Amino acid sequence: MTKSNARLPRLEDVAERAGVSHQTVSRVINNHPNVSKATRERVEAAVAELGYRRNTAARSLVTRRSQTIGVLASELSQFGPANTLLGVEQAARNAGYFVSIAALKSVSREAIFDAVRHFMDQSVDGIVVSVPHSDTLLALAELQVGVPVVAVGSLGNDAVSGAMVDQTRGAELAVGHLIELGHRRIGHVAGPQDWIDGVARAEAWSAALRAAGLEDDLLMTGDWSAGSGYEIGRKLAAERTATAIFVGNDQMALGLLRAFNEAGVRVPDDVSVVGFDDQPESGYFTPPLTTVRQDFEELGRRCIDLMLTAIEDGDSVSSTVVAAELVVRRSTSAPG
Repeated sequence: MTKSNARLPRLEDVAERAGVSHQTVSRVINNHPNVSKATRERVEAAVAELGYRRNTAARSLVTRRSQTIGVLASELSQFGPANTLLGVEQAARNAGYFVSIAALKSVSREAIFDAVRHFMDQSVDGIVVSVPHSDTLLALAELQVGVPVVAVGSLGNDAVSGAMVDQTRGAELAVGHLIELGHRRIGHVAGPQDWIDGVARAEAWSAALRAAGLEDDLLMTGDWSAGSGYEIGRKLAAERTATAIFVGNDQMALGLLRAFNEAGVRVPDDVSVVGFDDQPESGYFTPPLTTVRQDFEELGRRCIDLMLTAIEDGDSVSSTVVAAELVVRRSTSAPG
């Protein structure tokens, strides 16, 4: 047989060469988590040796799957939602899936329903919901979608799987760090309280202080922007009621630092400041910001792992939590 007439290697050929079932080869190709390292390496070696390439169109005909995942997203001007979307999109692409994105200007019930109907018209294999408002899950509960749904930023519910960064533990790390330094008057600049993350961080701040026998009466609410942090910072600088501030995100912390600097409040000598997110710029604030890091790349991987499991197993619903990490820099110290 001449090379030009030779057939292309098939999935079954890879399975035979690797000594595994074709289902195992499919799981490796689709980056399914439930495959041992040794088996994965054996299958990948067979793929490379045979020069196997997946025929997505043919596979879609056989499996009746589109190899497309719909992603419902909003608030993409904010650091957290934007980087969550990037993490999900990268993980989906690595797993061999296309991503169809519906970016919502509002999170109304009608807008959510329209986006879901759009995804179903595209015959998506599953839907990732990266919308940070609690009302979104309530709206999804009214729909009989017919495909797996994974919520990012939530543990989900009985019908929807969930993947989230541990917001509560992240806030506990921030407040615990300040308490260990010796601070006893610790305020909180919270994010909007219609955001899941904003509520979780504020509640964890309050609980951590009460557990330590400290007052939780220094609560202020911003809108995630540096501007709102700046305005709150001006008030705090005038009142001088706290020796430390836990800020709900790094952008508000940036505005707070600017206000303190203008008022002659020294950070961390007079007031310690902790943020949340660990934006790439946070290490270059003045002073470099102590903050809580969220691993959005890992969050994306966990989300797509849940999606692949649900696609393979049908009605599988589960949740996963990504650990948060405290990054200590020069904006915190013992009270003067």
